[in-house]
Amino acid sequence: MKSFEVNFDGLVGPTHNYGGLSFGNVASQSNSQQASNPKEAALQGLEKMKALMDMGFVQGVLAPQERPDVGALRSLGFIGSDAQVIQRAAKQAMPLLVASCSASSMWVANAATVSPGADTADGRVHFTAANLNCKFHRSIEHPTTSRVLGAMFADPQHFAHHGALPAVAQFGDEGAANHTRFCRDYGQPGVEFFVYGRSAFDSRYPAPQKYPARQTLEASQAVARLHGLSEEGVVFAQQNPDVIDQGVFHNDVIAVGNGELLFHHQDAFLNTEQMLAELHAKLAARGGNFQSISVPRDQVAVEDAVRSYLFNSQLLSRADGSMLLIVPEECRSNPRVWQYLQGLTAAGGPIREVKVFDLKQSMQNGGGPACLRLRVALNETELAAVNPGVIMTPALYDTLTRWVNKHYRDALRESDLADPQLLLECRTALDELTQILKLGAVYPFQIN
Repeated sequence: MKSFEVNFDGLVGPTHNYGGLSFGNVASQSNSQQASNPKEAALQGLEKMKALMDMGFVQGVLAPQERPDVGALRSLGFIGSDAQVIQRAAKQAMPLLVASCSASSMWVANAATVSPGADTADGRVHFTAANLNCKFHRSIEHPTTSRVLGAMFADPQHFAHHGALPAVAQFGDEGAANHTRFCRDYGQPGVEFFVYGRSAFDSRYPAPQKYPARQTLEASQAVARLHGLSEEGVVFAQQNPDVIDQGVFHNDVIAVGNGELLFHHQDAFLNTEQMLAELHAKLAARGGNFQSISVPRDQVAVEDAVRSYLFNSQLLSRADGSMLLIVPEECRSNPRVWQYLQGLTAAGGPIREVKVFDLKQSMQNGGGPACLRLRVALNETELAAVNPGVIMTPALYDTLTRWVNKHYRDALRESDLADPQLLLECRTALDELTQILKLGAVYPFQIN
């Protein structure tokens, strides 16, 4: 049976703005308070989805969230009608209104961790929504994320859904941004690679000093248990605390994997040689031949990797067995990174081609190509059970492009977030979107 890795890209929401909310994310903080362009952001994301579809990859779309989140503001003591809640939050606590308006759900690499049926004890594809409890603006996402994923992957014969882990620091979970899967073929048992920043309960593990380590070992272990993964099919590895303190807030800022290949920076991990040996041995036991490409620090510094998002790229397998690397325009703009990539593709290794995409609106807020997609490995039967409304087609691309042009603003500043009309615009757009994607009622305003 044929199997696929389907990339479900996050559709950028109508309230895309530069709030500078993500401490530890250099791009997010450095572009705070600039005017954003939600329409351009959404269209840039759709163009990437269409390009991958045109190249023959199975491509899906994951809906954004309702913003501003009036329910979250009410839970913090703001009362009255929806308009009054927004106006009172703007007057009394503008940072909370900004947080409630964040379009960060566009980065669906943080939506959930996904284990394919080939790896799990019950043979179903398992989803665990990420609690994202390190940041308030992201911690409010998982209830809607769970409903959207449930509407996309609804058949209980093939799909199992788990709620977010306890919303406490000890179980901080950032989803697939710290998870990679290695395999010989997407439909065969693989090795799932969980990367954490610290241990919550064991002080012997080092931790960063400047920025928070958002993923804990304990959270990764809990997800592996929930998904029914065997010890032979998992590897846990710790991020280098020093690179977290340089702005590597998720593993997908410093490493990316696909198939049998891990592409990573020399300084990405602790105990690198031991980790690579474990990955090699466990994948070999499952019929695979693990490979790694380590990018030397003297060719690409960590600072260059963070600013260009070299590793926040998509590594995709082509039919001929070679791999394609999807990178943001910022990689071409960085001379050291671009020189490295030119040498990489000329070397004749597994990565044969690099394609560049303009994702400036997302990049300025701290998310590149890999942040924008959630990878789901599916066989033909499982793919047939996915809600067909969320699978990208030329017709859906055209429909979503018209939808964005109809509903999105082309400029958004912090002061605009206090306009209650923005909430009405967002709800009108999302109500129409759920019909386009055949999701049913998934948003609070549709349910309550």
